[in-house]
Amino acid sequence: MPNTPSPASQPLAAPKQSDLEIKDAQLIFSSVWTELEAQVGRENLRFPKEIILLGGAPGAGKGTNTAFITKTRGLTCQPIVISALLDSPEARALKDAGNMVGDREVVGLLLRELLRSEYQNGVILDGFPRTSVQVECLKLLVDKMNALRREYYHSPLSIHFRQPTIHIMVLFVDERESVARQLKRGKETLAHNEEVRRTGIGELREDRPTDHDEKLAQRRYRVFKEQTWDALQSLKEIFHYHFINAQGPIEEVERNILHELEYQSTLELDPRTVDRLRAVPVASELIVHARQELVKRLDSYELEQGELFQQVAGFIEKKIMPIVKRHAISGVAQVNTEDPVLEVPIALAMLIDVFSERGYHAVVDVHKIEVPEKIDLATGKIQCRVKRVYRLQIRFPGSEIRRG
Repeated sequence: MPNTPSPASQPLAAPKQSDLEIKDAQLIFSSVWTELEAQVGRENLRFPKEIILLGGAPGAGKGTNTAFITKTRGLTCQPIVISALLDSPEARALKDAGNMVGDREVVGLLLRELLRSEYQNGVILDGFPRTSVQVECLKLLVDKMNALRREYYHSPLSIHFRQPTIHIMVLFVDERESVARQLKRGKETLAHNEEVRRTGIGELREDRPTDHDEKLAQRRYRVFKEQTWDALQSLKEIFHYHFINAQGPIEEVERNILHELEYQSTLELDPRTVDRLRAVPVASELIVHARQELVKRLDSYELEQGELFQQVAGFIEKKIMPIVKRHAISGVAQVNTEDPVLEVPIALAMLIDVFSERGYHAVVDVHKIEVPEKIDLATGKIQCRVKRVYRLQIRFPGSEIRRG
């Protein structure tokens, strides 16, 4: 399934923020930031290294996929769910009607929450930003984070002000699917809560009025398309942007997420770290032509050093494979050998390449052992010869034994 919606299901381009929205955002953010800095101190304005902004249509599966995204990115903290932060009676009344809470309240609560120590390495934000003003506040926050990083760059506090990485992840479903999922969730929530009340086992789930009324569900989706979608789209050219087609089954959605979240260290690491690691190739680049190079080497062994290659292949077949077969269940075999065929340096390369081509992972360790041969009677010195012992470890997928 393609990872982009049809032209009919999305606007052609995100509109630019108006001057009034930008001015409103600047006033809101400045007020919140000034208040926050006065309360905690500038040196304690320590925000997460990585922020994943998880947005999506109602019913697109943000809650369902949050755990998977958290695991994929190696995060250890719970996500920040904006709707859970906004739990005042006024905010709940607005949410129940399918509307949104004020931008200043959202920004103020969020910035305070982001300063908690458990979010230092990274966090998922579920439901932010949802408006153009919140988008501008996000840009201002990232500007402040970069300014703090520059300010403390050469200080002992620099580890707390690392280069921020911002991901925008949008889960998309069309209106029909969104409404159907909202109404289905409403029925499931009612059944679940009735069972909890009857048995006293489990926890009650949030029961949203919009999950029981088709018109409210449609309105909630249209609010998303008219406000949140445009707001998220406007960030596409600024931060890492991931569009996830969430129409299909969960396994397919997870594959789409994995595809979008491929690691790109040069975009996430501090520039100093990138420079330090530049000489080490990225694994994905290294293995692009690995198979072709392996085939070329094996063919060259046969064409240019056929006799030695035949000896190595015969050694593997007659002396190594019987041992490997006996360890088929465990998936790892250890072999010690002094066979002289391996004394030719390129023979070891041949052996490793043969196992690689056949789907095994072989490692060879050479141990040199001095063996006494005779004593020089004139000097009393012991003359030794060097014996080479080749220790081979061959790994491969083991067999799963049925038990029962």
